[in-house]
Amino acid sequence: MGHLFIALGGFFAALAVAAGAFGAHGLADRLSPEALARWDTAARYLMYSALGLVAAGTLERLWAQRLLYAGGWSLAVGAAVFSGTLFGLALGGPSFLGAITPLGGLLIIAGFLSLTWAAIDRHLETADDDERVEEAAVSRR
Repeated sequence: MGHLFIALGGFFAALAVAAGAFGAHGLADRLSPEALARWDTAARYLMYSALGLVAAGTLERLWAQRLLYAGGWSLAVGAAVFSGTLFGLALGGPSFLGAITPLGGLLIIAGFLSLTWAAIDRHLETADDDERVEEAAVSRR
């Protein structure tokens, strides 16, 4: 699954850069300042999520933890929902999208918290291993 998360992260990063450039150059004269701010927020959070996906994919290949698997999917779905609804709202989409946007944000938060939890879990696991090695070395003396 790590390869998929890394590929999605790369795709989302490219999409975020393209969306940011399109917003700055193609939409600047066509959208209100409020709509442009929404567009910019969507592009930024898409990039944040993309970087998180690359991290989740890389770490999942190294650690193979379920938390990283869950975190990667939370980031992917959250980014699609959060940024997708904000892009839609910026372009004049239906206002009910605004009610869906926070769900995507919550998924992004959950994804990053899963990465955090996985790292803490890995640290504790490694610390336990280090402690056992030290105890074994002391008992051999």
